[in-house]
Amino acid sequence: MEALRPGDPPEIGGYRLLARLGEGGMGEVFLARTASGRPLALKTVRRELGVQQDFAERFAGEIRTNDRVRCAWTVSVVDFSPPGAVPQWLATEYVAAPSLGDWVRTHGPLAAPAVACLARELSAALVAVAAAGVVHRDIKPGNVLLGPERPYLIDFGIARAAQDPRRTRTGAVVGTPGFLAPEQATGGLAAAPADVFSLAAVLVYAATGRSPFLRAGEELDLPALLYRIVHDEPLLDGVPEEILPLVPECLAKDPGRRPTAEEMCVRLGAGAGPDWGGAVPPALAAEAARREAELRLLLAPPRSPASSPARTGAVPVAPPPPAAPPQVPATAPEGPPASRAGSGRPRGRAWRRPVLLGAAAGAAVLAAAAVLPVRFPWSGEGARSAPPSGSPAAAPSGSSPSAQALPASWAGTWSGVGPGTPDADGVFRARTGEFTVTVTLNPGAVGQVVGRQVSEVKESSSGRNLGCTEALELRQVGRNTAVFAAVTSHPTDRAATFDCPRGNLYVLTMADPDRLTLESEGAQSAGAPATLTRPR
Repeated sequence: MEALRPGDPPEIGGYRLLARLGEGGMGEVFLARTASGRPLALKTVRRELGVQQDFAERFAGEIRTNDRVRCAWTVSVVDFSPPGAVPQWLATEYVAAPSLGDWVRTHGPLAAPAVACLARELSAALVAVAAAGVVHRDIKPGNVLLGPERPYLIDFGIARAAQDPRRTRTGAVVGTPGFLAPEQATGGLAAAPADVFSLAAVLVYAATGRSPFLRAGEELDLPALLYRIVHDEPLLDGVPEEILPLVPECLAKDPGRRPTAEEMCVRLGAGAGPDWGGAVPPALAAEAARREAELRLLLAPPRSPASSPARTGAVPVAPPPPAAPPQVPATAPEGPPASRAGSGRPRGRAWRRPVLLGAAAGAAVLAAAAVLPVRFPWSGEGARSAPPSGSPAAAPSGSSPSAQALPASWAGTWSGVGPGTPDADGVFRARTGEFTVTVTLNPGAVGQVVGRQVSEVKESSSGRNLGCTEALELRQVGRNTAVFAAVTSHPTDRAATFDCPRGNLYVLTMADPDRLTLESEGAQSAGAPATLTRPR
């Protein structure tokens, strides 16, 4: 991470830029911040790419591919630019963690227990990728993030859906030399076995600090390296015994002789050995903590003079918390709101808000169908984020300390039904039926879990329930408004295979004694009810 350079824009797509994260395959990557303080990785597209004739199709393909792969080991797309925007961009969840490549270059290879655990975690990720019908095609150390809770597989920029006929196009090498499969090296078909090969090559790198087709400290030009990949046997000195029997099979020249991702999981013994937190070196945990602390400083909104304690007597608002590690796939956790259902063509930026895969998979949350960015009525312009759990909250103007508890008048069960998204295209936004939200609230203080919400919304084509159930922690209280955060979340349908995100912020306003209006920033909300009521 490095500071922004002179000439960098202060924001892109309405997201404030905080720092540079590096260069991606398509262009520059920035750390960005939403209005509520959620971090994003915002990837811009180089101008020369954006003007290519078929780029718009490929860019939309990347978004659809990212969205199809929804598991605990990937990050979700949050937002993206409309056609014709300059520059074009794509925003995803941000993980404050080093890549495997960066870590090994700085600290050396991982110890055997960490490599074995990495193999188990990434093979499980690969199962999810294959189950979604996607071939990543560029699994490499730079595309593996060593998160504090688990590793993440990122950047599906050159991935293709398995049924995409373009996957058979020959004559072009797609992937990263040193980690691509022989069939990729020769410009041939790259199907799921190619990802198995690349994953095995990455595991060799994690254990030895080199590609399986390079000796220590060796550098080869591209043709020589590709020749080795196609014709030579891998160099496996230093690979831990726990995975050594499996790695050569995954590096077989013939794709048909490689095990599948599912077979890798079985062979590696999913659940065997220490979990990720117990296997990674202490220095990695310390690095994660350092990055989280750095992130908190970057995300803290500037305090306006008007909200200074010296002038107002208010309790200082703590900086917003770091984003919870992505639990999802299920939904984009932050971004511009969706347009109100039934209001015709959406206006402004909201039209492009994708309901990723299932409109409400994790996204069927307390969300109005159309909202403004969260602006707490009792806060200054610069203080839009709820404080972290356990932090003192800024008291609403004219309120007493007792206002930092949810009043008893809020207690009860509230429910509402929205129209869903029956007219969605089924690609960028799932086509769903009615969207039902039920919220149960109890009196409690700021920092306590005071209720839960249960959402039900069924995908029209499959009948799947894409809703999520969340535990709600009270973050702030105003005269007639309360802010909640989802601290736990799981699919309402316990048999569902997707995950739901944590950490979304929701704003509820008591418009009448028995009616709440819903606002949210960061939730997929198209088709959700705009109000909740309770029985008299």
